[in-house]
Amino acid sequence: MPHPDHLPTQIIDVHQRRQLAKAILDWMPQPGNLVELENTTYRVVERCHRYLFRKGKYTLYQMILYVQVLETHDDHTWIDGQWVIGDAQCKFNARSPLLRCAVNPLGPCTGCVHRAI
Repeated sequence: MPHPDHLPTQIIDVHQRRQLAKAILDWMPQPGNLVELENTTYRVVERCHRYLFRKGKYTLYQMILYVQVLETHDDHTWIDGQWVIGDAQCKFNARSPLLRCAVNPLGPCTGCVHRAI
């Protein structure tokens, strides 16, 4: 049984639907957190848990992180106590650390034909 502070973790690319890595993490990434793998930075989109039923109780034994590539660190802004992706001045911006906008969710904002300030 793994130590609760060191969970076996599968890291999966949300767009390509492929496993990027298996790791033992000593922290609990939340959606919106950044994870570095092989010199590439990813943003956690979703975190799932797997439990094992043993001796009459469920125990957390594995975590799955669904991530997307963070194209650039300059592509986010601190607004109202949180990081938001993309151009926060654009009226279509979702003001979210996970979703850029409904019109162009994968970005980039630069050169987007729907960009409206």
